[in-house]
Amino acid sequence: MPFIHSRVSATMTQQQKETIIKELGEAIAIIPGKSEEWLMVELADQCDLYFRGRREKALAYIEVKVFGKISADAARSLTERICAIYETHLQIERDCVYIKYEEVSKWGWNGSNF
Repeated sequence: MPFIHSRVSATMTQQQKETIIKELGEAIAIIPGKSEEWLMVELADQCDLYFRGRREKALAYIEVKVFGKISADAARSLTERICAIYETHLQIERDCVYIKYEEVSKWGWNGSNF
């Protein structure tokens, strides 16, 4: 049950959104036991994001939430992949991307909890 919430200061076309969603779906498999089949993604563009008190460059803040644990190696690899996705498709430089990982012990779905 992974969830990726992405906020970017850039404007995204529908094609860019679809490509990013597809590539995030492939990337989530870096975390053992996770797959695109259960991935939910929210993409918010044109967000008012500031870094170092300025808004001079395109920025991204991304949250990756998963049911269970994420190893340090998987998080490192996923961070590398996510940064590459946003750099390739939105020209957001890697040093302008923050990624927050959250391990969730309770996750509800379909009227029940895991």
